[in-house]
Order: sequence, then structure tokens, then C-alpha cells
Amino acid sequence: MAEPQHPAYQAFKYIGRHRRAVEHRRFVTGQGHYAADVVPAGLLHVAIVASPYASARILSIDTSAALAMPGVHTTLTGEELNAAVDPMLPGVDAPKVARYPLARGVVRYAGEWVVAVVADTRAQAEDAAEMVLVEYEQTPHAVDPEAAMAPDAPQVHPAHGGNVIWHRKFTWGAVDADFAAAEHQLGYRVRWARSSTVPIETFVATCSWNDATQILDVWASIQMPKYPDLLAKCLRLPGNGVRVHYDVDVGGSYGVKRGLKHTILVGYLAMRLGRPVRFLEDRLENMRGGDMQGPDRIFDVTLAFDGDGSIRSMRMRAVDDIGAYSGRSPLQLGKPVGAIVGPYRIASVEYDAYSVMTHKTPQEAVRGFGQAPTNYAIETGIDKVARFLGMDRVALRRKNLIGKDQFPYLIPSGTTYDSGDYEAVLDKALAAAVYPALERERDALRAQGLLAGIGVSTCLEPSGGNSAFEPLFNPKNETTTWMDACLIRIDLNGAVTALMGTSTSGQAHETLVSTVVGEVLQREPDSVRVLHADSLNALPSNSPVGSRMAIMLGGAAAGAAKILKAKLLAIAAHNLGVADAALSYEDGDAFVTADPARRLRWDALAEIAHRKYHCMPPGMEPGLQEKFCWEVPTGGRMPTEDGRVQMYPCHSFESHVVLASIDPETGKTSLRRYAVGHDCGVMISPDVVHGMTYGGVAHGLGAALLEKFAFSDEGQLLSGTFMDYLLPSAEEVPSITIVDHCTPSPLTVFGQKGSGEAGYLGSPAAIASAINDALTPVGARIDELPMTPQAVWRALGAARKELA
Repeated sequence: MAEPQHPAYQAFKYIGRHRRAVEHRRFVTGQGHYAADVVPAGLLHVAIVASPYASARILSIDTSAALAMPGVHTTLTGEELNAAVDPMLPGVDAPKVARYPLARGVVRYAGEWVVAVVADTRAQAEDAAEMVLVEYEQTPHAVDPEAAMAPDAPQVHPAHGGNVIWHRKFTWGAVDADFAAAEHQLGYRVRWARSSTVPIETFVATCSWNDATQILDVWASIQMPKYPDLLAKCLRLPGNGVRVHYDVDVGGSYGVKRGLKHTILVGYLAMRLGRPVRFLEDRLENMRGGDMQGPDRIFDVTLAFDGDGSIRSMRMRAVDDIGAYSGRSPLQLGKPVGAIVGPYRIASVEYDAYSVMTHKTPQEAVRGFGQAPTNYAIETGIDKVARFLGMDRVALRRKNLIGKDQFPYLIPSGTTYDSGDYEAVLDKALAAAVYPALERERDALRAQGLLAGIGVSTCLEPSGGNSAFEPLFNPKNETTTWMDACLIRIDLNGAVTALMGTSTSGQAHETLVSTVVGEVLQREPDSVRVLHADSLNALPSNSPVGSRMAIMLGGAAAGAAKILKAKLLAIAAHNLGVADAALSYEDGDAFVTADPARRLRWDALAEIAHRKYHCMPPGMEPGLQEKFCWEVPTGGRMPTEDGRVQMYPCHSFESHVVLASIDPETGKTSLRRYAVGHDCGVMISPDVVHGMTYGGVAHGLGAALLEKFAFSDEGQLLSGTFMDYLLPSAEEVPSITIVDHCTPSPLTVFGQKGSGEAGYLGSPAAIASAINDALTPVGARIDELPMTPQAVWRALGAARKELA
């Protein structure tokens, strides 16, 4: 694969170059180190007794038979645990929606944890859990989010006073006037069903309490901001009483590895028993009660537009079913505020957002943090407007895309897009797909009796993980920074080590940091060792969420490296008897620009800093170790009263083009061609970016065609195994052509933007577009994901009945 060609890369020696990820060596040799690989002496294991009902009162719990089983050490109920710990925070201002690891008195979803059983082995704990007798009295339940909003609906948390945990209507710009002036209005409803990332590794937490040091050691497969702080708070420990070991590999996440309730439970048991304790979810526990399900959202959208295709305004109502408890899930309605018009010039927006509780498994953060459903809703509307006007879908997008000369571009909700050239990315995607040939192939497939269609999407990928949605959704929360930090040291021998305070779940952070540090210090990146600190030795971090680590961790690593570079130059200037400005720096050596023979090499500079204090500039401390803490670009501000806010600093962009065919007899969809144009600014590691994009498309394919956490009318999860919750395999995922574009961000160190959510934010919309293009000739349409074979078959049947 060729190196990136954009002129921005000419300034770099290592950034943008193809390089094997540092982490791959240990993974491909089977030497990854995961939380389940940590086995402290005397380790005990937990199994869970879960509620079989969506809503019920707990009348009695009898654990006597379980306690008599071989190897069992104890059982734990909510009566004991919830009196000893503090509740988890609800994310919004809803203090009466109390959430604990174990239910007490009532259960609110099928799969909610009721009793924990601790034994010498997991098998013994499971056997004993089957002997626990819990008597329930079923109570009315609410599983439909819109029905749950009614005043007379069964209440999930009666003390809260309703099932709507958060609601706000935002109006940005002259919505009424723009609608009145528009020639046309078009309303529609779409639904995004619950799905997730379903990582290979379920969540695991191992805790060990040291009574002598009063420290709780934690090894967990975690991806969560503020995890050590929240864990300490809930366990009523001081912040320095919890040590989270971030040097464990995380076997996939993309948002869902929160695991706070798991770790509170295990941490409490470890402290009570004085033994290390582990809880490792099995797959059913993970899917039913592990809090890893994603957005479940209904959109009602109306677009106002003119006959030439110019879109003037949008009204959007979003109802999100968050399940029985609130963590950060309501905030998934917040990220879309920062890209509420997508990549289009839409002058005004009304956004009416509801977060609703039901008797279902709680939602948690999933890749994209609510942006992918919103992109799907907007892109569906673009296609509908094109059909209404009889206009080409690509031409309609071109007409409304923000122009490259309009950046920085302020959207109605108060966010400024940093940079972009959306039409160029669209053109590259169309060229990579060979669009005229794609149209001919579509027509040929139709002539063969198949249904065939082309899908297009043009979507934004906000990146940089700002904290702005926190005060926007809860004015009592005045968080205005989501910083990240990096520490770098150069030892006496000249070796470079970088330290970061976060976990990693496949995003290649070691590769990121070593590349950035190598670039600034001009040292071979493979010589830079990157380590994960534990939380007591760690630097401030807000974890790899929100496509933020290239921007934030990369910016922090660059900042620390620049401080060290300046120190090296100051040492050289002092010893060479010239001003700092008279020096040049190359491959770690400093030399007099006018006389290159006068130089101090890297090893000599390191030796002076560590051993020759008499050669150091006056007042400079010895050694070479520096930390830099990087604040989110454009962060640090509270929202305005009308909810305008700079939600994310950087905005990547992607355009998808896909050809799909459908077997009209079975409803099965096949993706035959797939091309993605992608712009995330300067790519620090192109291979990592491409891998994320490819995986993101596959993830989006699952959301579009296969994956759904379905519930019965009784609130029972109907897709708790991989027989029912279908994941895309190598057969379903097509060959994907990825073409890069680069509009550097003016806000970041190297011009980089985020890419962790790439592919996923545009692929569901594009695939849905292709399927509906295929269904249009027979008068069928689907406006709900996933578009499973059954859903397609039903839509075709309904269309045939109408024609008859």
C-alpha cells in the first residue's frame, strides 16, 4: 500500500508511514495479557442469580441450600451490599433513580442480578446459584418506550415520578420561519433497534484487598472514563485506596466495557472475605444483564426544503429507550447535538430529545455514542427528499454539502466544524466504486430477477471526546475538561520510555504514542517503549472513548516530547556556547546550524542530563523526564442557556457507496461492492486507521442487517445467544475499498482527527439506502433497522398485497 500523498505528510518522518502495530507481536504469538489471565493466590469465583421477570417484588430469598454446597464461601444479597456501598451515578439529574449492583426489594428487568454466590471455582458457584430460592411477585411492566411515557404507564422507578428520565427541546435558529418559507415539507419515522459491539471477551473483574496497605487492587477489562474514581466513591474508599491495573489487554470493547457494577460487587466481596475474588461473565450474563446493549431509538423527522433541493430546516424528535437504569446512556442523545445537521447546510433545527426508562436491560455507551443512529435518520431523509423531488441522491447531497471554502463552519447548535472537503471525499468514494459501472451492474442484476440497489451516505464523525454533553444534560455537572496526559523519560543510556494512564482494547495506543514520540524526538519509533501505568501511578486520562486518543493522547505525548526536546537543545546550547536559536536538531543530535561539525549527539546529551550536573544550564534540574497534560481543543466552556455548545473539537468525514442485491424469494441481502471515502485529517498510523474503518463497516453491517436485542411483550430477552443474535461473518462482510483524503485539523498538533468510530457511523445508513433502492421498483420500503431477511420478506409481501 502506498504512503499517504497529501502535502501535510511531507513534514513528517514517521507519522503517516506504514508500520506494523507494536501490539501485534504479543497478540499473534499468544502472549497477550488479559484480565482473566491474572490469577492471584486463593482466588474465589462469583456466579449470579438473575431475575427471571422484567418487573417483580422480591418476597424472600433463601440461600441456605447454596451455602451447604461444596466449595461455597458465602452468598450476597442486595440487602447487605446496598447498605454498604453508594449508588452509581445516573448521568443526569435524577437522584431518585438509584442503581446498585444487586437488586433490593424489587427487580426491574429480566436478567437483573439478585444474589451473588462465591465459591472456590466458577462451576461450584454456578451449581450453588441454582440452589438459591427466590420468591417473586410479578408486577406490571413497561417495555414499549412510547407507551412508557404515558402518565398511567407502569413506573420503573416510582420515586422518580415518571419514566422519562430526561427531556429537552432545543430550538436553534428560525425554525418556524424557515419552515414557513420552504416550498415543501416531508415527514417520516425511522427506528434504530438495540444492538451492540459484542466483543469476543466478556467483562471480567478481579479484585484483591490488602488489609495492611488498605488498597484494593483491580484487574478488569475496562474502557470507562473516571473508573477508579467512581469505583472508590461507590465502595466508600479514598481515591488512593483503589489501584486499577491498566496493563491488561482488553479483548474488544468499543464503548461497552464499563463494568462498574461488576467491580463494585467483586471489590466488596474481596474486602469482606479477605481473599481475591473474580467475576467473569458468561455470554448470557453479558448479553442479558451485563449492561452492554446500545441505543434503542425512534426518530420522527420533518425536513423543510425547496424545489431545487435546498434543505432549509429540520425538526427531529428522538425517543431513546435506555432500559431500567441510567448510566451514561441518556448522554447518547447528546453527542448528536454536535453534528445535528450532518455535513449539510441546514440553517435551523428543532431537536426534541427524550430518554425513557423501560423494564429492559439497561443501555450503555456503544461505539459512536448515539451518532450512528442520528446519521441513519438524517441520511434516510436525504434519500426521501431526493425521491420526492425526482432528483439524483448524489446530486442532492452535493447541493447541500458544506463547501470546502466555508470552514470553519458554525452549525445551528453552536458547534464549529474544524475543516473538511466533503465533496472531494464523496468523489473519491464514487470513483473507487466506479459508480457508472455500479449502476450497470445493478441494472444487470435486476434483469436477472434479483432486487438490486445502490446506497450512498455522507456522514460526520465527531471526534475528540469533549465533556460538553455532561453539563448540557445536567446543569449541576460543571465538567469542562476531558484532559489526557503522557509522561516521557529518557534514561542514562538514551532509551525512551513513555507512560500513559489508560487501558487499550485494540486501538493500538502503544503504536500511537511511540510514533508521536519518535516523530518529535526524531528517534526510531520501534525503540520507544510505551507502558500502561496503574491508577495510583497514572496521569490524568479520560480513557479511549469518543474517537479521542489520536487527538488527546497523541497531543499529550507530543507535548511531553516537545518539552524534552527543548531541554535537550538548552543543554546543547549551554555546552556549545551558542543561543538555542542557533541550533538545529536532527535524529536526536543537536548541532550549530552554521557549523554542523559542532554538535552534541543524543547519547552525550542524555549523559550530561543524568551524570554531569556541572555541564547543565544554571537552574535546570537533572534528569530527562517530563509530563504534559493536554486539554481538549475548544473545550473549557459551559453550554449557553439555549443549549448551544462546542460538542467535539474535530470532525472526520466519511462517504460510503454500496451495491446490494436481494433474493426476492428469501429476503436475503448480499453486499456485492463496497467503497468508503474517509477523511480523518493526518493519519498517524494509516494501517490502524484502515483496520478501524474496515471493522467499523462490518460493525455497521451487523446493525443494518442482522443484530438486534429483541424483547417479548413480557420483557424477556429473545436474543440472548448467538443462535438468535446474529453477527456478521466473513461471508457477509464484502471486500471493502478504502480511499483516504486529508484535510488537516487546525486544532491538533499534527492535523490529526479521530478515527475510532470510522466506518460504523456511515455504513448502516448506506446499506439501508441500498436496500430501499432495491425495494423501490416493487413498491416496498423499510424504515427500521435491522433489515433482516424476515423484515425484507415481510415488506415484499406487504407490497404484493397492495398491488393486488
